[in-house]
Amino acid sequence: MDRAQLADFLRTRREALQPEDVGLPRGPRRRTRGLRREEAAALSGMSADYYSRLEQRRGPQPSPPMLAAIARGLHLSLAERDHLFRIAGHQPPPRTGSDHISPGLMRILGRLDDTPAQVITELAETLWQTPLAAALLGDETRFTGLDRSRIHRWFTDPAARLVHPEEDHPRHSRFFAAELRAAYSRQGKGSRAEALVEHLLASSGDFLRWWSAHEVGAPRVEPKRFLHPDLGVLQLHCQVLLDPDQAQALLVYTATPGSESDEKLRLLPALGARPVGS
Repeated sequence: MDRAQLADFLRTRREALQPEDVGLPRGPRRRTRGLRREEAAALSGMSADYYSRLEQRRGPQPSPPMLAAIARGLHLSLAERDHLFRIAGHQPPPRTGSDHISPGLMRILGRLDDTPAQVITELAETLWQTPLAAALLGDETRFTGLDRSRIHRWFTDPAARLVHPEEDHPRHSRFFAAELRAAYSRQGKGSRAEALVEHLLASSGDFLRWWSAHEVGAPRVEPKRFLHPDLGVLQLHCQVLLDPDQAQALLVYTATPGSESDEKLRLLPALGARPVGS
């Protein structure tokens, strides 16, 4: 670990990032060039003291998950992320199927605080959510292992299906099985997609039934109906922005202006993150 290089690199990347880049107000009295340390720490999901010690060349060696969080918080490119890992004494993660979110997607997310939106991988692993997405769906970034994939949770955990009305479940099951088949064909043998498929075939009869249909390109469930424990059913449209280099997608949920679902979306901020299993 090169503490001096790490400290200087973090400082220069923080100073190069403007408040507007991450959806923060500049304010009339801001004198700091770029972001403040406490702002960079908050964006990276860590304490201001921990981040400050890294910039002051006296912090502990960051773990790979911590470095990944810093890379997202500072909107680093893949080349910058790899450099960050190396000077911190770790091998960079593989670029194929990476969890790293591109700076462009992070800038878009920073402007969507008033909209349910999230970034997912091709295995439906949620990498990032806006607060309103957590209010609508629950915190989907907290899962580990195979449960990181919403496809896995859908077929193995009944609570995962509570987010949609029961009559819509077959359409979602069909779509998830087809999406996983497409991901498996791209990733191939020995991949995370194969591990997910093998586990689901052994543990879910419902998945086996849909998988046996060998369907690809199943239609998306559109519009999507969400069942919220306090607001009831919300009918939302899902716009998808693909990042082919990262095999990721930005999902943005909107309601028809003036509709009942639009009014319910306006109430979500007051309700906070949706409780687990509700």
